Order: sequence, then structure tokens, then C-alpha cells
Amino acid sequence: MSTPTDIPNALSGWRFSVAPMMDWTDRQCRAFHRTLSRRARLYTEMVTTGAVLHGDRERLLGFDAGEHPVAVQLGGSDPGDLAAAARIAADFGYAEINLNIGCPSDRVQEGRFGACLMREPDLVGACVAAMKAAVSVPVTVKCRLGVDDQDIEQALDAVAGTVVAAGADGLIVHARKAWLKGLSPRENRDVPPLDYGRVARLKRAHPALPIAINGGIADIAAAKARLTEVDGVMIGRAAYTEPALLLDVDPELFGEPAPVADAFAAVEAFEPVIAEGLERGLRLHAYTRHMLGLFNGRPGARAYRRHLATAGMGAEAGIGTLREAAAKVSRERPPASAAA
Repeated sequence: MSTPTDIPNALSGWRFSVAPMMDWTDRQCRAFHRTLSRRARLYTEMVTTGAVLHGDRERLLGFDAGEHPVAVQLGGSDPGDLAAAARIAADFGYAEINLNIGCPSDRVQEGRFGACLMREPDLVGACVAAMKAAVSVPVTVKCRLGVDDQDIEQALDAVAGTVVAAGADGLIVHARKAWLKGLSPRENRDVPPLDYGRVARLKRAHPALPIAINGGIADIAAAKARLTEVDGVMIGRAAYTEPALLLDVDPELFGEPAPVADAFAAVEAFEPVIAEGLERGLRLHAYTRHMLGLFNGRPGARAYRRHLATAGMGAEAGIGTLREAAAKVSRERPPASAAA
């Protein structure tokens, strides 16, 4: 059984990461999450190879160095296009290139990428090999246990075997199947049952391959439980909707102090980042939409959210609006059973 110290230095931040989430993990979100944890590895939203090769690269791939360690997630299935996109992303300074073969949306199925690639392990291997030949940064893969009627033992073994042979530096497994027929992308995040044991078996079969687990992990205690079996944990929606949990990542998982004392200090620390964005023409909402859950569980949290959802939406909203919202929250923690 490997331990986190066995993971190559280039993936040392893999012990904990925030999942790539479409429409959520943009630059503003990542900057906010970095305020809460120095060590969590952050991921971009998925970017398709076509967008990288032919779109506005600065808008799609640009990020601030303060976000590091940050990885880019690519969607595609043509090895040449993926190699070219990976090279461009590496030139932007990303610490890792991740290939998405787990997204179940209709759009990715039509484009022959995402979860449908679970049916084509040899093609996945060719994509990984092409990216590995193109860049020196780590290349990883994010997958599901399988799709539709696939046997999860055979499907996951096939993908893992090909990516290992191709030289992948790590595998992130969302511990559910994806049902491409019959379930919506939203339902695919909850309805298929979780099977953490299958990921643990995969790790035992590939002790040298860094493996992270994703899916249904709601807090740091649950993350610690999973880390007894695999090398890394990736949390998605819980980290987004309850971002204060990220304050526990550095002390609980890395033995280091959190970068700020609490959620109130996080708001203060994030203000200069917001101010700089406002000067560039961004609206306050571009930042605060990622902060709505920061005070969940505290008296006044509803008033905080309401203020940001009303006063915080206007073109004139600024740092003062955020401070007004935060002032509505009590600094006293309620009993665990109390609701804000």
C-alpha cells in the first residue's frame, strides 16, 4: 500500500484536490479557494481541444500564478489534438494536464469524448501517450467505474491498464458508473451507487500508480477515511457549496496551518483580489457567486446570501457590498444542530 509520500513530487498536492466543475471552477472560484487552502490542488473547468486550438486561449487558459498548484482538464479524443492542446496548456504554466473520460453530458457524447471513452481504452491509451510525448508536466486521467452495462471490474481494469502502459502519472476515479442512456448529467452525479471498494481494489492492483478517489465525499473526516486506501481525495460539490471546509485541508491533511483563521478572515484576505478584478471591469458577482456558502451554519448566513444575491448583483456593487453582507453574519458558532 502506498502512502502520500510515495507520490512523485510533481503530484505532491494530489492528497487533496477540488474537482473540475463546469460553470463553477473558473478563475475567480479558484482564487477564492486558494485563499482557504495553500495545499489543495485546483482544477480548471473542462476545456475542449477545439476550444484550446481555435479559441481565445487567454480567456480559456489564463490564470494567476497565485492559484498554483493548478491543473487544466482537457476534453477530446484525437491524440494529435490533445498533444497540441496539452503543449499549449503546459506553456501557460499548468502543473498538470488531466484528460476527462468521465463526463456524461450529451455534448461530450456527440463529440466522442468524456465518459463514452470508457468504451475505448486503447484510444485513451493513445491519447495519454501522445500527451506524455508532448509535455514534461504530469499527465493524468479522470474516469468513471464504467458506463451503462459495462462490468466495472473489466472496464476499470482495461482503462487503468492502458493508461499505465501509456505512462500516465495518475488516475482519478469517480467511484460511480455513468449511465449515458436514461440519466441526465445531474442524475449521474447522485443516482448511480458509489463503490469505494472497487477503487480500493484498483489501488491494490496498481500500487505504483497514484490513484485519487472522487464522488460523494462530503467533508474532511470522510476524506481521511478514504485516504487509508488511496493516495488522494478529490471533493467537488461539497467544496463548492460549503467552502469553509477547505480551511481544514492544510491542518488536517498536510499538518500545516490554514492560510487564514476563519471565514471572516478569508473574506478580508480575498478583498484585494476582488478589488483588482473590479478595476479590470469584472462585476462583484463574478467573485461572490462562489462565496455564497461560506458562512453556512452561522446565524445570519441567509441574510448574507440574500444581500449578495440582491445588492451584490448590480454594476455598482463593490467591496463595501461584500462587507455589508459579511456584517450580517454572527461570529458566534451555533450548536451543530442549529440552522442558519
